[in-house]
Amino acid sequence: MYELIQITDQSYYIQSPTRIGLVKLDAENVCLIDSGNDKDAGKKILRLLEANHWNLTAIYNTHSNADHIGGNRYLQNQTGCKIYAPGIEQSFTKYPFLEPSFLYGGYPCKDLRHKFLMAQESDALELTTDCLPQGFTLIPLPGHFFHMTGFQTPDNVIYLADCLSSKETLDKYQITFIYDIAAYLNTLEQVKNMKAKHFIPAHAEATDHISPLAQYNIDKVLETAEKITHLCEAPHTFEQILQHLFTDYNLKMNFEQYALVGSTVRSYLSWLKDTQKLETTFENNQLLWKQIHP
Repeated sequence: MYELIQITDQSYYIQSPTRIGLVKLDAENVCLIDSGNDKDAGKKILRLLEANHWNLTAIYNTHSNADHIGGNRYLQNQTGCKIYAPGIEQSFTKYPFLEPSFLYGGYPCKDLRHKFLMAQESDALELTTDCLPQGFTLIPLPGHFFHMTGFQTPDNVIYLADCLSSKETLDKYQITFIYDIAAYLNTLEQVKNMKAKHFIPAHAEATDHISPLAQYNIDKVLETAEKITHLCEAPHTFEQILQHLFTDYNLKMNFEQYALVGSTVRSYLSWLKDTQKLETTFENNQLLWKQIHP
C-alpha cells in the first residue's frame, strides 16, 4: 500500500485506498491529484516525496469527499503547498462539516462525524484553469459529487476521480454513491468516448481502454433505477424502499451506510420523478412514491 506506480515519464499514481495522482512538473517539483483519506495518508505521501527528493508545489483536489482530501492539511502544513478545489467543492474542503451534514440532511450525530465522512479542514483556493500547471486540462465530471473534476496531463494521462467504480465493487455492493443521476450518466457517456494513453480512476484499476467499464457503470445505474421503479409498483415510503434495497442487495445498515446509500436513493427518486417514471402523493402524513404507468 502507498506504492508509487509510474505510468509515463511524467505521470504516476500512488496505490492507496483511493489512487492518488502524482505528476512531475520538472526535475524537482511535483503536484498531487488528491491527498488520500487522512493524516496518516499524508505522512506516507510525504515520505515518498522525501525519498525521491521532490518538492510538492500544489494539491489539486478532484472533489471534496473525505477520502480525497484527508491528507490536505498535513501536507500543506509540512510543505506549504497550495491546495485547489473546484466550485462548491472548495467550500466543502474548507468546511468539511458540510459533508456529513449534507449526506444526513441535518445536523450529523457523532456516528457520522468521523474521518471517513469528515476530513480536517484545509485552506483551499478555487480551482480554475489559470492555476493549473502548463499543459494540464480540467475535465468536468459532475454527478458523483457536485463539481467533481478530472485532469488530463500533458503526456495524455487522464485522472478520472470517482466517476466510475470497478466491476468488482459494483458486483459486490450494487449501488454506489451518486449525487446527481442525470449528470452522472452524462459524465459516463463522456468518459466512454474518451481517448487517452492511460486512464487512472480513483477506485478501479488503471487502464488504457476505459469504455467497457464506463458502460458497465451505466448499466448498473439503469439497473438500480429499474429496480426502484419496480419496487414502487405499489406506493412505498422512502424508508420502505431503502429497506428493500438493503435486503435485496445483502447490505448491512448502520448510520454511515444509511447516510450514504440513503442520500443516493433520494437522488434516484428525484431523477425518476423528474423523468416521469415515479409520482408522489401524501397520505396519512407520509410521502409515498409510486410508479407511473404509460
